[in-house]
Amino acid sequence: MRVSGKGSGRVSMAALVCYRPGQRPRLFYRVLAHHGRKGERRSFSEDDYATLIVAAHHQLHAPIILCWDNLNTHHSAAMRVFLTRHASWLTVIRLPTYAPDLNPVEIGLPDYEARIRS
Repeated sequence: MRVSGKGSGRVSMAALVCYRPGQRPRLFYRVLAHHGRKGERRSFSEDDYATLIVAAHHQLHAPIILCWDNLNTHHSAAMRVFLTRHASWLTVIRLPTYAPDLNPVEIGLPDYEARIRS
């Protein structure tokens, strides 16, 4: 019996590319698999993004300047509270409405996501 994995779900990925002068870039990411179950979240929540950012901060031991696109979750009230609470080490720069060429994660992420799916 042949079984196809097509249409069985989707994979979402959130990533941070971190640059520090004189060092190699670092990639921090989280993967979320959605299997199509009822009530299952299909995308990253504010808590998921906050956890990723805090994990990067703890591993880097340095302040973070976050260049963020305009995803609706990035502008939510809960995320604004998180950003305010961590303003001592977290600075946010908002990218223009549509600017994938300014977002380094958008350059390499599609290739990486394709490898994960295969």
